This record gives sequence, structure tokens and C-alpha cells, in this order.
Amino acid sequence: MGDSKLKAFYIILAVAAFTVIYESAYVVDETEQTVITQFGKIIGEAITEPGLGFKIPFIQKAQMYPKNLLQWDGDPGQIPTKEKTYIWVDTFARWKIVDAIKFLKTVGGVTVNDSIVKANIKLNDIIDPAVRNFITSNRLIETVRKSNRPLDLSQVRADEGDLAKDKAHEYNITIGREKITAGVMKQARPKLEQFGIELVDVKIKRVNYVDTVRDSVYNRMIAERKQIAEKFRSEGKGEARKIIGQKEREIKRISSEAYKTAQEIKGKADAEATAIFAESFGLDPEFYSFVQTLDIYATALTENSSLILSTDSEFLKYFKGYTGTTGKKMPLE
Repeated sequence: MGDSKLKAFYIILAVAAFTVIYESAYVVDETEQTVITQFGKIIGEAITEPGLGFKIPFIQKAQMYPKNLLQWDGDPGQIPTKEKTYIWVDTFARWKIVDAIKFLKTVGGVTVNDSIVKANIKLNDIIDPAVRNFITSNRLIETVRKSNRPLDLSQVRADEGDLAKDKAHEYNITIGREKITAGVMKQARPKLEQFGIELVDVKIKRVNYVDTVRDSVYNRMIAERKQIAEKFRSEGKGEARKIIGQKEREIKRISSEAYKTAQEIKGKADAEATAIFAESFGLDPEFYSFVQTLDIYATALTENSSLILSTDSEFLKYFKGYTGTTGKKMPLE
């Protein structure tokens, strides 16, 4: 019975020793920094070097704070620009704890996560007003663009000249988004140093119009696109009329040349025919007179024609009979 009690005592002693050693030892990771507190009071300096450390068990407490970058994501909010145009601005930042003791003293918090939540609240209170201050002090284009990279303004407006120049001037920036975020950092960083926080970077994640402004902007964009489309349509109609005019001129030119050629051919044919007729009729003038008179008969006398002429009329002499070069009279039927 004595051996059993002794064995149990050794086991309890070993468990107690293990518990004491476990509670007294702590490991500092290379991404962490440690602050030792005793009944809520800070003991010594912050431990930033990685390795194994020891503290008084059950009395002292080791709080591990991250040394790496932490994220702050601001709430999107409506901010008016210098032109009094309301926009939604969404920003984010990267920060880190550079002085864990100062951070614990000023920010507080029961646990490390609680301290980080409180630190984000302080970041909200400092960064948001700085962002609002710089957005309201500058034009919208300064928040959107970061450089004066040349823009294609050939289709900004349907008309050209002074209006396009005015649009180009409107797009010209003097500050830009990068200088705005740099100004926000310059204004907010000193205010965060008192909390042991270093503000590493601030960026504008998204910029958008509020609903009422967005509708008016879309309507203006639609109107501008319609102007551009109308300009293209008018230019297309002008080109179409130009092409049609050229086509009609070409058709008239071809038709006139063809008519000229046809008339020349016809004239030559008529001349040749006349020459042949003249040569043929010259051999027998009486026959020529006969043929011409028959043509006159065919033109002047129709089914409804009525003529009362003497048989001695010169016009009807060939109705009496025709004597050609043979001298014989040929009766007409």
C-alpha cells in the first residue's frame, strides 16, 4: 500500500513539474513579438528575436503580437469631389505593429485579437477622414488617373476643334491618384505612430459613382455615342452620294461615248448607202424616179386616203404604166 501511494505521488509530482515547465516556457516565432505581463503590468522589453523563453508560471503571461503586415479594409462611403460630384470610394491599407509595448499600452485589449480589432477602429478614425479630406479637395479625374498618359480623344465628341481641346484639358491631371494616396499616408502616419503602428501603404481599391450620378453619366455617354454614330452615318451618306455621283458621271460618259461611236458608224453606213443608191440610180434616172414615187405613194396613200386627181396628173403618171429603159409600157396592177 505504501508503494502504491509513493508511485501515485511521483506521478502527481511529474505532472506538476511538466505543468510548471509548460506554463513557464514559451516560443517566439520569427513572425511574432512577445510582451510579458504580470497581473496586467508590462514586464521588461518586448521580445522580438525568435527562440525559446521562460516566464513565471501562472503569474506572468506572454502575449504574442504579429510582426508581419496586417490588413485594414475601410468601409465604402460617399464622398463629394471638388466638382461636388458624389462618388463611392473604397480604400484599403497595410500596417504593422512596430512597438508592441506602446501598442499594448495605448490600444489595450484583453487578447491579441481584441487588440487588433481595436487597432482597426483607430485606423478607421484616422485614415477615413484623411481620404475624405483629399478626395473633396481634388477633382474626380485626379482620383481616377495617375498620369497624363495620352488619351485617344478622336471620338470624345462628334464635333472637332475647340470642344475637343476643352475635353483634353478636362482630362489633364496635376496631382493624380498616387499623390493623393501619398498625401493620405503623410497625414495619417504620424497619428498612428503614437499607438506603435506603422502605416505601410494606403490604396484606393475602387471608385464609382453614386446611383443618381451614375444614371446621368450613362445618359451623357449614350448621348455622346449617338452623336458619334450620327457623325459616322452622315459621313457614310456623304460617301455614298459621292460614289453614286461618280457612278452616274461614269455611266453618262460611257453612254455619250457609245452614242458618239454609234452615230459615227451610222453616219458612215448612211453615207455608204447613199453612195450606193446614187451609183445605182445614176445608171437609170427614170427607175430612180419610179422608186421614189412608189415611196411617196406608200406614205401618202393609205386605206383611208381619198384623192380626186386627173389621170393626166404628173403624180399619177405611173398608174398608167411604166416604160423603162426597154421602151415597153408595163401596166400596173
